[in-house]
Amino acid sequence: MGSLSLYRKSLFHISVLFLPCFIGVTYCLEFQGLPPLISPPLIPEILNFLDQRLALVYPIIQVFKNTITSDPFSITQTWVGPDICNYRGFYCTSPPDNNSAVALASIDFNGFQLSAPTLDGFIDQLPDLALFHANSNKFSGSISPKITKLPFLYELDISNNNFSGNFPMEIFRIPGLSFLDIRFNFFTGTVPPQVFSLRLDALFLNNNNFIQKLPDNLGSTTALYLTLANNKFVGPIPRSIVKASATLKEVLFLNNLLAGCLPYELGFLRELVLFDAGNNLLTGPLPCSLGCLAKLEQLNLAGNLLYGQVPEVLCASGKLENLSLSSNYFTKLGPKCRKLMKKGVLDIKKNCINGLPGQRSVLECKAFSMHPRYCPYPASFNFIPCKVPSSSSHPRTGPKRNLVSYSALSRHAVDFPE
Repeated sequence: MGSLSLYRKSLFHISVLFLPCFIGVTYCLEFQGLPPLISPPLIPEILNFLDQRLALVYPIIQVFKNTITSDPFSITQTWVGPDICNYRGFYCTSPPDNNSAVALASIDFNGFQLSAPTLDGFIDQLPDLALFHANSNKFSGSISPKITKLPFLYELDISNNNFSGNFPMEIFRIPGLSFLDIRFNFFTGTVPPQVFSLRLDALFLNNNNFIQKLPDNLGSTTALYLTLANNKFVGPIPRSIVKASATLKEVLFLNNLLAGCLPYELGFLRELVLFDAGNNLLTGPLPCSLGCLAKLEQLNLAGNLLYGQVPEVLCASGKLENLSLSSNYFTKLGPKCRKLMKKGVLDIKKNCINGLPGQRSVLECKAFSMHPRYCPYPASFNFIPCKVPSSSSHPRTGPKRNLVSYSALSRHAVDFPE
């Protein structure tokens, strides 16, 4: 901020004798510990801020600091004085509406383990905030409706905290939101279908207590990374997932209560690298369309009620690094799939395949077969909507990919690739 004129400085020095706290971008320090007979100096110490925008958020930060009940790493001891841009966890840059200004644009409290009863009155009062990341703290309460008035906010991460109650509806009115991470909290009830219509790049809802059927508009999501794991989602995977074919890279449905048959439309997710729906109640044969997932590296369907033959076209995929089909009821395995098994890519333990070690007992397999299961559109399971990969396809070489969604299954901040 430009310097004050001599005239304004003179006015300030006069008025500071009568006005507490601050004028413009300056603040006075409180006088503490002075003997009662000693008067404070006429001109108190002045806090000079780099920019008026920083002066405006200073009292908001100090008020929030006083609400913090636990600070094991002494983070808030650095929240002193006018140099807000050097407070631990606070980051400044020029805001989009003024390239010459300096504003508080980003807060990263990841791993600080701070405790506070609420964030209300803090982040919703920071007008230039673009990113708020607070993974692994002990914040609770609710999200203030005033957060919708932050014009630049596009990343919100409150994962691994103590938030509870229903899904935070306030997020629907944040105009530019592209990243939402509320995993490892205590949210309950249902996820509104509107969340899948938001223009998000990443949506992490795993490890809460959501109980509902997957909404029919699931495929409307623009997210590259979608994690719904470790909740209580029920019902089938919607066929509308095909609408996300141009964007969806990683999907985690594991450890829910999903049922029904796998939709043939999964085979059209041409960007898909990871699909994990392990430990659900999915049934039926595997659709041959899965063999069209040319970029697929990880497929986990272990711990379900799947049966029939493992499609050879799936095992012919050259990118597969892990194919987990254990603890199902498959009965047939062709030569290409047996080759993957020998390489350690395919895990087919605890199924019903004659002649393979580590399978279910005959009685267990017979009991399962006594209860026929029906899948709609049965002809679709044998249809291959792409050119069958040649047997000369080569496995992926080079360093192992960092799978973003699997890092979301830990309590730490999500590890995005460079």
